[in-house]
Amino acid sequence: MISLDVATITLAKGQHETCEDGMCLFEAYNQITRREQTDACPPGVSPVLHIYGMRLNDVLPDDRRQELKRYLPNGTDVLAGTAGDGLDGVRAWMALDWLIRVYAPAWLDLAGLAGEASALRNLAPVTDSATAEAARLAGAAARAAAWDAAGDAAGAAAGDAARAAAWAAAWAAARDAAWAAAWAAAGAAARDAAWDAAGAAAGDAARDAARDAARDALAPIVTQLQDSAIILLSAMIQPETTT
Repeated sequence: MISLDVATITLAKGQHETCEDGMCLFEAYNQITRREQTDACPPGVSPVLHIYGMRLNDVLPDDRRQELKRYLPNGTDVLAGTAGDGLDGVRAWMALDWLIRVYAPAWLDLAGLAGEASALRNLAPVTDSATAEAARLAGAAARAAAWDAAGDAAGAAAGDAARAAAWAAAWAAARDAAWAAAWAAAGAAARDAAWDAAGAAAGDAARDAARDAARDALAPIVTQLQDSAIILLSAMIQPETTT
């Protein structure tokens, strides 16, 4: 392990040919641990945590990305020793559970679909294929309700809420990261559940038109979910201690 001052590192989005060009989370990690400019999964690190961390690095804004320096080898949250610890299945379910019971309900609330949001939040934690199937059914119902709201162009209030939620569904700062981690180890039923829940806010066609107008109004939700996504990464390191 080499000595790099974390205070002088600015984590950047994407891949970089040299450290002078910049470093993402795992390029910095690999520079510190083995003096290699690569974002490959470092020895000793869980591949699920690696995938989640890479996606989170790339979708967070520049200022929030710097919070990920805590996961570097000389930071406070230790990734080393997580490879082969038998917990990657649990980690994948945690990511999927977050998508369904945290991410999707936040946007459903914004769309005025409080009942559907509450139904997802109150699901049993997604920990296996059976709970994933229950979540899939609830997610499908929420998705149908959101599509109905998004299509009601004649109702101004419902339309505004649905358009805002539509842009929100496109914001991927945490969804992409959790999706990638869940995809790494979960089965088809789990992926279907995540798709129904994460896509519940509204349809693709409405997203682009609503994006700019909704940005300021959505900022508190975005910040809340960014906070939650970073906390999730820490929780996934030692899932057996997470309740």
